[in-house]
Amino acid sequence: MTGRMTGEQGAAPGLGAGRIEVVAGPMFAGKSEELVRRVRRAQLAGRAVVVVSHALDTRSGAGRVASHSGLEMASLQAASAADVPGLVPPGTELVAIDEAQFFGPGLVEVVAGLADAGVVVVVAGLSVTFDGRPFEPLPALMAVAERVDKLTAVCAVCGRDAAYHVRVRADGPPEAATDAAAPVAAHVGGAESYQARCRLHRA
Repeated sequence: MTGRMTGEQGAAPGLGAGRIEVVAGPMFAGKSEELVRRVRRAQLAGRAVVVVSHALDTRSGAGRVASHSGLEMASLQAASAADVPGLVPPGTELVAIDEAQFFGPGLVEVVAGLADAGVVVVVAGLSVTFDGRPFEPLPALMAVAERVDKLTAVCAVCGRDAAYHVRVRADGPPEAATDAAAPVAAHVGGAESYQARCRLHRA
């Protein structure tokens, strides 16, 4: 897909104004916090904004986007990528989608369609699974986006930059790799189930 605009976020909708921005990384990297920050900036600028979260993610209550640091805002919920366009009324200038990994590969076409229609789409989500594999659709979205911000967390073991997260048991060691086709619901959780880890300590 070819980018049509290189201007700043929040440009008026219309031909050439749309683009895709991706905020990716492991858990605890501040992805949702960055998404909320961009939405609030757009709102302060008077932009028409729609915030979308997945129906699976109810960790902070239904209809909320929330960061691990405590920032939150109201959102509309969608059960699938196909539901997203129906939540975007005419005149919307920015769509923010949190926890994009739950929407699956179909989100790529939906996001591209919104951008082609002149909407700025900001997508935040996990770029890796808890066993260190690429987590679609983030890799595909990163490939077609005009802007990509790859964030890191802090390793729970040594404090280094952490590009990964692991699922931990009560007795400590990370869980082993699982079937790559495991349902996305298996990845829902927070600090009670996951830790950020660097490459050295991810296993």
